[in-house]
Amino acid sequence: MKPIRALAIISIPALLAWNSIGNWVLEEQKGYTIQYTNADKANKSDYVRLVDNGVKAVHVFFNSSYKNEFTVFVYPDRKGLDSTWQKDWNMPNFKSECWMVASGIATKLDMISPKMWDKESCEHRYADSIKTQQLITHELVHVYHGQQNPSPDFSNVTGIDWFVEGLAVYASGQCDSARMAQVKKAITENKTPAGLDKFWTGEYKYGLSGSVVMYIDKKYGREKLIALLKLTNITDLLATLNTTEVELLSNWKEFVLNY
Repeated sequence: MKPIRALAIISIPALLAWNSIGNWVLEEQKGYTIQYTNADKANKSDYVRLVDNGVKAVHVFFNSSYKNEFTVFVYPDRKGLDSTWQKDWNMPNFKSECWMVASGIATKLDMISPKMWDKESCEHRYADSIKTQQLITHELVHVYHGQQNPSPDFSNVTGIDWFVEGLAVYASGQCDSARMAQVKKAITENKTPAGLDKFWTGEYKYGLSGSVVMYIDKKYGREKLIALLKLTNITDLLATLNTTEVELLSNWKEFVLNY
């Protein structure tokens, strides 16, 4: 994937490097490079703070640093983000859903300028500082995970979308008490999916997926949870936990109901 990778990065310590193509600004930070347009020149410091906070949260959660440096691309609007994803995914007619504002893989974090979310998104508000930070951290968890996984963009994982997303939900703090209450209610009303392959779907997908990862973390420990990051399929994941899907779901339900 090569979104806007034709831009050359000029290393000038503590200074901004300008590129005439598309008026992109490139700046090196500790562990990553941020690239943004003139439209976000005044917002750069705020966005670096959000990314730095997310990177620190990732370090604390995993007790480890990123394996490789990555790039943060800040697009001034949805059109710019869609253009990149169309090229990345070889889908020239792709149009993102209104709630999509960012994505993370091993090499990069793409995001619409957060201060434009009120205009460009149907779901996210920049002024909600806690949720904004959690969303950025969520995508940075994906970057970290992608650097540990044989499939850096998660395109070759099978049956563990719930784990990829649930890990980011849990590690970013998005699996909060409100979401746990929703999951508990769904369990008591027998409205949870029958299989893990459906957990990252529907209205409660964040809580469902995040709470399973929370359960794994509490039951098996952080070291075991981290060991799962290198896996690409449900069979290996269950084998690593020495359990079955039926047993995992049964114990997860008990964990949530007693949470």
